Amino acid sequence: MTGRSNPAVSGRASALSWLGGLLALYLIVPVVALLTRLGPSTWSGLASSQVTSALATSAGTATVSTALIALGGIPLAHLLARQRSRILELVGLAVQAPLALPPLVSGLLLLGLVGPYAPLGRLAGGRLTDSLAGIVLAQTFVAAPFLIVAARTAFARIDPAFDDVAATLGHGPLARFWRVDLPLAVPGIRAGLVLAWLRAFGEFGATVLLAYHPYSLPVLTYVRFASTGLSSTQAPVVAALLAAVAALGFSHRRGMGWIAHLARPGRGRTLLPRGNGGRLSPALGCEDGPATARRAGGGRASPGGGSLGFDLDHQVGGFRLRVAFSGAGRRVAVLGPSGAGKTLTLRLLAGLVGAPAGQVTLGDLAVGHLAAERRAIGYVPQDAGLLPHLSVWEQVALGVAADDDSVTHWISRLGLDGLEARRPDELSGGQRQRVALARAMAASPALLLLDEPFSALDAPVRAELGRDLRRLQRQSDVVSVLVTHDPAEAALLADELIVIAGGRVLQSGSVAQVMGQPASAAVARLLGMANIATGVARGGGHVRAGDVELSVSSDAPLGDGTPVAWSVRPEHVVVSPDGDHPATVVDLVDLGPWHEAQVRLDGGPELTLRAVATPGLAAGARCRVSLAPGAVVAWPVPRSPGPAWPAGQPPHAEDHPGPGLSA
Repeated sequence: MTGRSNPAVSGRASALSWLGGLLALYLIVPVVALLTRLGPSTWSGLASSQVTSALATSAGTATVSTALIALGGIPLAHLLARQRSRILELVGLAVQAPLALPPLVSGLLLLGLVGPYAPLGRLAGGRLTDSLAGIVLAQTFVAAPFLIVAARTAFARIDPAFDDVAATLGHGPLARFWRVDLPLAVPGIRAGLVLAWLRAFGEFGATVLLAYHPYSLPVLTYVRFASTGLSSTQAPVVAALLAAVAALGFSHRRGMGWIAHLARPGRGRTLLPRGNGGRLSPALGCEDGPATARRAGGGRASPGGGSLGFDLDHQVGGFRLRVAFSGAGRRVAVLGPSGAGKTLTLRLLAGLVGAPAGQVTLGDLAVGHLAAERRAIGYVPQDAGLLPHLSVWEQVALGVAADDDSVTHWISRLGLDGLEARRPDELSGGQRQRVALARAMAASPALLLLDEPFSALDAPVRAELGRDLRRLQRQSDVVSVLVTHDPAEAALLADELIVIAGGRVLQSGSVAQVMGQPASAAVARLLGMANIATGVARGGGHVRAGDVELSVSSDAPLGDGTPVAWSVRPEHVVVSPDGDHPATVVDLVDLGPWHEAQVRLDGGPELTLRAVATPGLAAGARCRVSLAPGAVVAWPVPRSPGPAWPAGQPPHAEDHPGPGLSA
């Protein structure tokens, strides 16, 4: 079937094209009109000493002023883009003032500063006016905002996660600026430099007041026009056009790729110290190295072994995170819903939030007071955080403590052979996550932080990478912290589990303990337990849910009449001819390895059951159900002034947290 264009859309596009075309025509026609008027005298006039001298003066001073603008303007733009304060906001407005001022006003302002009777002018002996220095001063003042605005916008568009990753790889603020921010901002900086050069080259108003002599090309053009009319200006005008075309062509042809080239890590070439002399940390089970606390990679800390402990307290707006943990395991998972504070916890552990927000210990070494680049952290963010301008090899080699041997090892270990020259946009999602993991491990981390690393992957790739990461964890001694909302992922990749919600710990302990004995209905819900409902305790270890009475286990005393939440795992709900509770099958789903059914107990709640086979069951069929002895877990629920839950209905975990919660 052939598609048809929408007349309304086509009409709008045509109108936009006409508007754009009219403006383009207006900008081009004057140049074309000039070219039609050129004669032999114009071309011979281009070679005159007066025109060539003025052209050299304008081009030379514009180049010097652009270099000065770049020297201070690029760092200033970076500061304005990355820091937030009222003073910087005022500075950002002030440096754009020359854009709004008439050039003559800019010249008058400069005369008041560097003129022959101004303090700076007298100090320089009057050499800051009517000189090349005066031209440079005028050009710099009026052209600087063009670079600052363009570069600030370019820096502001860079994902802060790139800087975070570089910090955890051991790079300090200056190295992050050079290796991450500057290469990524090159397109915007290039545009700003071209605009600044062109603006400086064509500057007239401030220049004619500050430095009438020696003639720049705009001043020469004005002088000729004022003395002999339009015809005598053709040669300098053509010279200006040729210079502008040359500058634009150079910027597009050469660009600023040299910045990205120099900032890249690569084989056999290191721009920053590698720190640990190319030796891998013994925590990875590779080459030998100091086993006690040391400083590596330009001040990176490395513990002598042991587990992770932390006590974090941090306020962000109206949200307060208060999380503490001390365990014996090396593999920790932080589980919770969206907005619980999981990623914030990880960023606090990495030192990426600025000021210290609590205690963090790795083995016998306290690292909570250290900057991120000194904590020996390996960080794998949700979206991999690969720098778009680097190849796979360069990504993995980015860490301060990474060397060629470790890069080669981890590229091979994680199945990335043959992909070394590819950029991130040439990789699949699974490959990008493998590169991020290889990059983190090649830096010889003492602590590996994983922020939902598989959440954006499809199920088969997620399962494969999960198995690979589990194998890697077990073959090395690196301490790892996984942030996830998937209980199965937490069980696969952790020994210790911390369940959080609303910025506080609901329960922590071994994975087996937390998953086997949830401390509350809130925890059970976050662990993905399918059957969570409410009822009323009847004494003697029984709970009544609707018309159904269940035998339950509970760590807390359940007095008669106590409102409770209770749960039973789907695999503990069994269909049998002599089951205790009559029920009706609501739905039945074949999931391949097992069947899942929803059954509604007569007069009671609806439960999910899971079994390898369900012979004789079908939607609408009658059956009898038994609950495995001791499988029903119950928790007392605090009474609230609000309406009571209907019996058998699941409570909302955050509204009714139950016992076992800790602030």
